[in-house]
Amino acid sequence: MIFPIVYNWVIIIFRTCFTIIALSYLPMWLALDYLADLMYILDMIVTLHTGYLDQGILVKDLAHLRKRYLASRHFLRDMVSLLPTDFLYFVFGIQTPLMRLNRLLRLPRLNEALDRMETRTSYPNTFRLSKLMIYIFVLIHWNSCFYFAISNLIGLGSDPWVYPNMSDPAFASMRRQYFHCFWFSANIFTTIADGPRPTREEEYLFMIADILITVLVFASVVGNVGNVISSLRDRDNVFFPNHELVKAYLRTHNVTKDLREHIDKWYQHLHINKKIIRENEILEQLPVHLRTEIAVSVHLPTLSKVTIFQSCEKSLLEELVLKLTPQVFSPGEYVCRKGDVGHEMYIIKEGKLAVVADDGITQFAVLSEGTFFGEISILNIKGNKSGNRRTANIRSIGYSDLFSLSKEDLTHVLSEFPAAKRHLEEKGRQILIKMGMLEESGDGEKKEVEEVETKIKRLEDNLEILQTKLARLMMELESSNRKMQARVEQLEWDMAALETELPEVGGGERAHRRGEGVGEDVEWERKEAEGEEEEDSHVKVKKYGQGDDGNNVTKQGAGESTKSTKEEAERMVEGDKFGLKIPDNEEKKERDNEKKNKEKVDDRPGKGDGAEAEPQDKKEEKSKMRGSEGKGNAKKDSDKKTLGRMTKGRKK
Repeated sequence: MIFPIVYNWVIIIFRTCFTIIALSYLPMWLALDYLADLMYILDMIVTLHTGYLDQGILVKDLAHLRKRYLASRHFLRDMVSLLPTDFLYFVFGIQTPLMRLNRLLRLPRLNEALDRMETRTSYPNTFRLSKLMIYIFVLIHWNSCFYFAISNLIGLGSDPWVYPNMSDPAFASMRRQYFHCFWFSANIFTTIADGPRPTREEEYLFMIADILITVLVFASVVGNVGNVISSLRDRDNVFFPNHELVKAYLRTHNVTKDLREHIDKWYQHLHINKKIIRENEILEQLPVHLRTEIAVSVHLPTLSKVTIFQSCEKSLLEELVLKLTPQVFSPGEYVCRKGDVGHEMYIIKEGKLAVVADDGITQFAVLSEGTFFGEISILNIKGNKSGNRRTANIRSIGYSDLFSLSKEDLTHVLSEFPAAKRHLEEKGRQILIKMGMLEESGDGEKKEVEEVETKIKRLEDNLEILQTKLARLMMELESSNRKMQARVEQLEWDMAALETELPEVGGGERAHRRGEGVGEDVEWERKEAEGEEEEDSHVKVKKYGQGDDGNNVTKQGAGESTKSTKEEAERMVEGDKFGLKIPDNEEKKERDNEKKNKEKVDDRPGKGDGAEAEPQDKKEEKSKMRGSEGKGNAKKDSDKKTLGRMTKGRKK
């Protein structure tokens, strides 16, 4: 769409103002006009079949695409730009191309095309400058056309400001007409009204408009060019270290000339050969998976040449390429020296390195592209006499590009790939054997095995101790649970008895029971804390409760000693159960009640002379009633005492 839109924006105004040029090449203009219209129609067809994203999903259904496009404003604009206004030629004449002015409505499509090209080109800054120059050219072109049209309107050659008269052969040429007008407009836009002075009002208005436009254009040009230059400088600062800052630092500290030249050559090598050593900073804005794909695409050929990585799986390579750091070494520069502590291994991407002796002259071997070294000092190979120190001197012969991999990153990656780790350790062990720096004795391995066995035994002992503690805790928990359950059941029984017998107890007697046992609170709290005495008292109550019927029903002729023994047993049961001692006045009241009950029993019919004997069934019923009354009295006394203690506990 760039060609038809730019064509209409340039040629329509050009043919309208320069009528001689329009009529001289009329067949060519008409052919180009209808070719541009055909491209407009093709663009509508393509737009009709162009998918769009709906919640991240590409919609390709033609029915949805047609409905969306026909209901949009773009379709209305495209249709207006294709209206057959050419039929107005029959009214105004074919020399009036201004009838095709509606073709200029496709300008938004041009902006879209330029934006897409800017995102796809490899040189975005150059494209931005080119786009700015196109805009300026179109603006100057339109201004020159307006200038020639105003000159025709005022009169050619009527004053120094307008275009000269065509009677002069030098200004009669069609090319001279356009070039003169274009030069005049460009002169205004660049030198800000440095040209012929206007004499008419129309000329003044035209110049004022041009000056205002010139201010905007000049600001736009300066701003865009400044942005392009700044972006180019930022790109260089990201790709390469800032050379100017380094130079200023070297001058400030009076560094020797040889060292400055060495640094300048290193910078020159980076710029000329496009050696980028800050890849991570450039790609840090991208997501991880895209960075991985880029790193694999760029560095996979180098990694595939390394023997240790040739048979490795792809996931290992993806882990490694993200952790590689590029480094560039100058001729004669040492990559590592013998005896230095090793913190990284190296992979040669490009260049050659020499393994030299301590004198720096004798060469033992030459390392070329795809070779790796330095892994011995960062791998914990058992029996290595040198530990983590370098075992050789390696110096760059020319400019060498290397990838460095730190010890931490390599350990992290190889921990997930044990096969590659074993392979790398085996190659390092072979190198140490050749150099005679590997201890062959198995003392170290035996010691390590013994340490492992000791640790396993210690862990087993700790596990047994923990299991014993766990079993003891479980038993204690179960015992506590049983005790708590027994106490809860006893409290439930007491509360049920209170709810049943509480209404029968008088107010004065309850008050008396409430005050009972004040001096024995300490003993009650102690027995409640222990918990075991509660269960024993419960068992005793059950034992004595089994003989309540025989104890409460007093037989005829029984003496006072038998009754007092039974009453004392009942009081002992209650005292064991609740931890309280019955006062003496209470004992006297109970004995008086027992005597009254006895007198009543002795006065019943059948005991005196001449009385009729009661039936046997009535005797049994009365004996049962008296037994139940005895039980009830004992139970009431115990419930009253329990209620008093509970009331005191709540108050406390």
